[in-house]
Amino acid sequence: MGGPMALNLLKSDHKVVAYDVMDAATKAIADAGAEIASTPSAVAQKASQIITMLPNSSHVEEVYMGKNGILESVQDGSILIDSSTIHPASSKKVAEAAAAKSAFYMDAPVSGGVGAAKAATLTFMVGGEKEPFEKAEKLLAHVGKNVVHCGAVGNGQAAKICNNMLLAISMIGVSEAMNLGMRLGLDSKVLAGIVNTSSGRCWSSDTYNPVPGVLEGVPSSNNYQGGFGTALMYKDLGLAQLAASDMNAQTPLGASAHQIYRMLCEKGYGSKDFSAIYKYLSESE
Repeated sequence: MGGPMALNLLKSDHKVVAYDVMDAATKAIADAGAEIASTPSAVAQKASQIITMLPNSSHVEEVYMGKNGILESVQDGSILIDSSTIHPASSKKVAEAAAAKSAFYMDAPVSGGVGAAKAATLTFMVGGEKEPFEKAEKLLAHVGKNVVHCGAVGNGQAAKICNNMLLAISMIGVSEAMNLGMRLGLDSKVLAGIVNTSSGRCWSSDTYNPVPGVLEGVPSSNNYQGGFGTALMYKDLGLAQLAASDMNAQTPLGASAHQIYRMLCEKGYGSKDFSAIYKYLSESE
């Protein structure tokens, strides 16, 4: 996700200084003109607007607050935008540490996947103070289509985990319905066409259908490669369940989806796109 975002910043004539723990991940942007730094701290020495995109809460806390982290050398007044999907409490923790260094941290998780990152059409759900948000919005407009201020730090994460919980539930539902219909003898494209012009229509059906061959250019038609990984969906569902427990909110379908994606990971689907739930269902007796 971070690679395409950096490329779009370069295309919009921004100077980009980048770091990744894996050298191969920065090759494309280095070839496009980005400067590659040796540590997150080195990035902070050269940039006052920083976007991070990381797998989970522990990575975010390490990159910001660990040895050679961003906050070691962050410049006063820097805008720090974390587009990872993590627990809201971790965002608040990093925000407090950043404030102590006179920097402004915002959580800004995204929706849209790798395709939207490449096309610069991501949706950003941003939590943070209003004034730094207005500055961040101008930068994020070069890598996304929708930049929404959700309120205080942590609210961006709250919006993201709620969205992804609903996305997982809808993907499971579409996969179950498509699998049943095809076993009853319906053609996959005919069934998808009916659903997409009827009350069952949703993004998981009309834009990201999980059945191979129904749509072109989606992971299901590429052996479930690319897109949003099953392991990442399982992680996000886990964050939603932690938040639900903290808030005493009942999420029975979210809890079921969490267990289904846990099972998929255990069965070896972790690196496949999350729409591979259909593949598992269709191959099960």
